[in-house]
Amino acid sequence: MGIFSKFKKGFQKGASVIQGAFDSISGKAKLDEDSLLDLEEAFYASDFGVDTTEELINSVRQAHRENKELRAEGVGVIARTVLKEILNGAEGEDILTQSNEKPEVLCLVGVNGSGKTTTCAKLAYRLKNHGRSVILGACDTFRAAATEQLKEWGNRLDLEIVSGQHGADSAAVAYDTYSAGQSRGHDMVLIDTAGRLHVKEGLMEELVKLSRVLAKRNKNAPHHSWLVIDGSTGTNGLEQARVFNEKFGITGLVITKLDGTAKGGALVAIYRELKLPIFYIGLGESLDDLQPFNINQYLDSIIPKMDDSAS
Repeated sequence: MGIFSKFKKGFQKGASVIQGAFDSISGKAKLDEDSLLDLEEAFYASDFGVDTTEELINSVRQAHRENKELRAEGVGVIARTVLKEILNGAEGEDILTQSNEKPEVLCLVGVNGSGKTTTCAKLAYRLKNHGRSVILGACDTFRAAATEQLKEWGNRLDLEIVSGQHGADSAAVAYDTYSAGQSRGHDMVLIDTAGRLHVKEGLMEELVKLSRVLAKRNKNAPHHSWLVIDGSTGTNGLEQARVFNEKFGITGLVITKLDGTAKGGALVAIYRELKLPIFYIGLGESLDDLQPFNINQYLDSIIPKMDDSAS
């Protein structure tokens, strides 16, 4: 399956809701208030949030006031233009190239079940395929299954892993991982942290400690702190991003599980408020289903292409 096909399949749920609203518009002789309400409801239902939805609908209304002949194709162009402007700058920079820092540290954080461990393995796979030497830190010491899962990925991908005993200090494991990465000449240290609810103050403080301990080895570490968000959580992802960013200083996002029940609009709401770049999105279970976020491919997957006859 090509990359665009992966995008389109991943965002199928949100796209189908929006497609229905556009079908309603194109099926009428002229744009009316009922059609606009259907479109508004579709964008709300797809988790784009209040601000984005209102901006989009207001832009369509303004265009309709200026051109009473506005039809579905024109509405699609307006929607795409509004979303593209909101997402300007959302594509994360490529981390696959060599850095001035060695090793470079990337921490993956997020709530339970967001897909951090699998994302860690997929990132390692991409980095290794681009010639970068990677070591993994199994810093989820609370769940033995998480460590075992990462070890299985390590064996499969022939990657070195540093882990600790069940219940060990995760910050100490991160420290040891950095030390091993530095002494063995690795380019990148990937830290898989334990999942934690963003409303649990004590668990969030453990992340602060982990960051502080890494900084003792390198004042710039962690160089990247990415929040992994389950795409099916919808607008709750925004609240997660707010809290993790406040406590840990998030530098980017990875949106996972977009091949499931995700609606796709939440990433717009998150970027709109926090301006956190979206580095990767998860579009399936395979190793190569973690893909760099691309604005145009995203918009092509969400906003239906309309025939000239619909204009």
